[in-house]
Amino acid sequence: MINLQPVSRKDAPELIAGNIASRDHHHPWMRNFTDQVGFEEWFCNLQSSASLALIAREPESSSIIGVFTFSQIFMKAFRSAYLGYYSMVELAGRGLMTEALKQTVAYGFEEIGLHRIEANIQPDNQRSIALVQRAGFHKEGFSPRYLFINGDWRDHERWAIISN
Repeated sequence: MINLQPVSRKDAPELIAGNIASRDHHHPWMRNFTDQVGFEEWFCNLQSSASLALIAREPESSSIIGVFTFSQIFMKAFRSAYLGYYSMVELAGRGLMTEALKQTVAYGFEEIGLHRIEANIQPDNQRSIALVQRAGFHKEGFSPRYLFINGDWRDHERWAIISN
């Protein structure tokens, strides 16, 4: 079973190193922090907003498989959040992100109490789309020029999963 835990400051060195090593793996979909200042900005933003980041670790080596972030968590009648995620190149292609995403979804439903989790994915990012499909997400729509990434407004597909 994948080890899933909330991110902490002690994870900074390993996350920074993993993000540096995974730069080409993430391109052109995203750019992650690659230094302590970037980590602090990301981590402080998590602490000051309705967000939660989880780190998925491979059980035997404790190496980071990926990072999953619930953002804009809204409870009350909505009980919904956006889900962002990325993998580390070191363990990519082994199916571990699928299991980690399934556990993250279960965490969102069971631990946070969410009813709906939404992931927005650039249409050309076929690996990410395949990942959410394997985890049970369904395509809900298309959002043109949805997010500003790497200097341009990018179209996204809207994928979601609803609790039982």
